[in-house]
Amino acid sequence: MIDAKILVIDDNKSMLSALEILLQFEYKHVATLSNPNQISSYSGFADIDIVLLDMNFSAGINSGNEGLYWLKQIKEKAPYISVIMMTAYGSIDLAVKAIKNGAVDFILKPWSNERMLATVRSAYQLRKSQKQVIQLQKKENNLKQVINQNKHSIIGQSESIKSALKLTRKVAQTDVNVLVTGENGTGKELIAREIHRCSKRNNEIFIGVDMGSISETLFESELFGHLKGAFTDAKEDRVGKFEAADGGTLFLDEIGNLSLKMQTKLLSVIQNRTVIKVGSNQPIPVDIRLICATNCDLEKMVSDGLFREDLMYRINTIHVDVPPLRNRGEDILVLSRYFLKKFMYKYAKPDLRINQAAKEKLLNYKWPGNVRELQHTIERAVILSEGNVLKPSDFFLNSAAISSFDSFPNSLEEMEALMIEKALKDCDGNYTMAADRLGITRQTLYNKIKKHKD
Repeated sequence: MIDAKILVIDDNKSMLSALEILLQFEYKHVATLSNPNQISSYSGFADIDIVLLDMNFSAGINSGNEGLYWLKQIKEKAPYISVIMMTAYGSIDLAVKAIKNGAVDFILKPWSNERMLATVRSAYQLRKSQKQVIQLQKKENNLKQVINQNKHSIIGQSESIKSALKLTRKVAQTDVNVLVTGENGTGKELIAREIHRCSKRNNEIFIGVDMGSISETLFESELFGHLKGAFTDAKEDRVGKFEAADGGTLFLDEIGNLSLKMQTKLLSVIQNRTVIKVGSNQPIPVDIRLICATNCDLEKMVSDGLFREDLMYRINTIHVDVPPLRNRGEDILVLSRYFLKKFMYKYAKPDLRINQAAKEKLLNYKWPGNVRELQHTIERAVILSEGNVLKPSDFFLNSAAISSFDSFPNSLEEMEALMIEKALKDCDGNYTMAADRLGITRQTLYNKIKKHKD
């Protein structure tokens, strides 16, 4: 027996009884109304799956207008309910009117029981499908909210970060492509999320992709998707990142690490705003807001023949440069307080504070790893703290990195090479550990080592 709720509305009590007897053997809940005026006050429509509604209630009137009126009232109360219209005076025009006004079917009196049961079954299947669609939409919206949660806000009062945020929020109102640049750990993804949060797409999904972690062989499959059987391991259809982000924002991080071959494929999609899945020749239109990020000097890469100039112009309609932490002055202390409060709560160590000497130490450090390094430094200090006051000795800073800045103040590439060399040395050549310490993926580490060797 089907667990569905059916409501029959007809002023002919014989018809109500006949339908109640017919339907009760197949459906668990069958209710009746003999007066259509009760529709306005009926409170149970939210739980009803199917309504069987007569079209004529007044004697001598066969136009069906009464039924159309009550159909409208029902659909206003419960838009997704399945309504089947019934009349003894049928015509094609009347049936068309009923369907246009939201009915799912039209049946003539007297009916055959087989025809009636088949019509109700079809209406129930439609109602069931609509319920599933509504549930999926709710799940999708909830999932989008969870994914789009910005757990880390952009914190700081320095003029440099205020300027970057002002530009960020200004361009967010448009749909132009944005390139976010800055050193590792400065918060480029947070800027991208802020653009999404302030945009008209903020109720849609934000998808971030670390381009440095995608191998060339999987590039098209990851970004554009593939069909089942397109290659050996393609056991099912897959939606690519571009298609998944349709309607929302796609953030391509570490875009400077792409090979020229991958750049060419990416350029084609950005230009045409369509993707073709691996194993298919059918273009799929995509509507996305594109934000890219890199810590590389793309203009130098273009001049060196390592990055396509046309791709750079495509992704660089607006350029947002995120300042390094060493140029943000007192923001170092503002961020330190934020991270201190966060990790005090996480590790159940209340009432910790940083003394003045330690604050001076934090202010005088160059922070080659930027905000990410500061976060890790504060967390380590909280974990290892033994008293309520954090002193200079509680903060373990990279003296080698300080000397690197002093020796090469104008060369970020040399500084990066020194940091990678030291991380690998400290981790005894373990690439996974070194990548984790540097806050990048293992593939990105390989790419950077290769870049510095070339």
